[in-house]
Amino acid sequence: MLKGFTAPRSPQGVAALVPSPPWHFAGDVLAVEFWNDPDVSAHILPAGVELDEQCRGHSVAVFTDYQFTAQNNEHLDPARYQCRGFSVLLDAIWKGIPIAWCPYCYVDNDAALMRGWIQGYPRKLGAVHQTRTFAAASVASAPLVHDGRFSACMSAHGRLLVQAGVTLRERAEHLGGLLDRRIVGRRYFPRLSAGLHDKPAVDELVRCVSGHPLITNVWIGEGELNFPEAYGEELDMLGPLKVGRGYRFSFSYSVTDIEVLADLTA
Repeated sequence: MLKGFTAPRSPQGVAALVPSPPWHFAGDVLAVEFWNDPDVSAHILPAGVELDEQCRGHSVAVFTDYQFTAQNNEHLDPARYQCRGFSVLLDAIWKGIPIAWCPYCYVDNDAALMRGWIQGYPRKLGAVHQTRTFAAASVASAPLVHDGRFSACMSAHGRLLVQAGVTLRERAEHLGGLLDRRIVGRRYFPRLSAGLHDKPAVDELVRCVSGHPLITNVWIGEGELNFPEAYGEELDMLGPLKVGRGYRFSFSYSVTDIEVLADLTA
């Protein structure tokens, strides 16, 4: 009997790209809030999801540098389970409930790519980097202090897609309303069968369910953000008209469940 939570299923199940949940994450985040053109960003929303009229165009660019584990000390296999990622989150509304819609998401390894597809994140492969800080003081270790500077970038297929920077100004106890919306994505898997290309096997709006969230070492400052135009991508269409605050913080959380909001194949 073949085993494994995902393909490839195998006799022992250890060849599976992603182990069974619960999944646990911990890492660092660099985030920049911004406003894009709502007349453009509204076109990237699926049926039933609308821009939040109270903050039209408000979005967040999120860079993550984290590691993962399930139940078998996967974090001790850093080559597989360390990851860097980038996401865009748009302030939106689903049936009167404020949500964060994720239209684009990039990661740098295949296990994170598969986890994202299972969770409803539209992940693609990319190269993501952000400035790090270390316990050993050095000019090479960006300090978490007033006027400390951090930067991040993301590229795919050799083309730069995002550049960001944050200058820290003050430490905070919390994120002050940033990232306080439940993230909603779309689980989508098409059919290859002739005549059924426009009738996907799976098409669901899903809301991510996380447990034991922890946000710590929060710093807020001034943000910089740019989405260069690149062939084969449409991320630049969501580029900032105005850039707001920048954030740097550490996080941890667990994933055990997902909530299906709507079956769009029905």
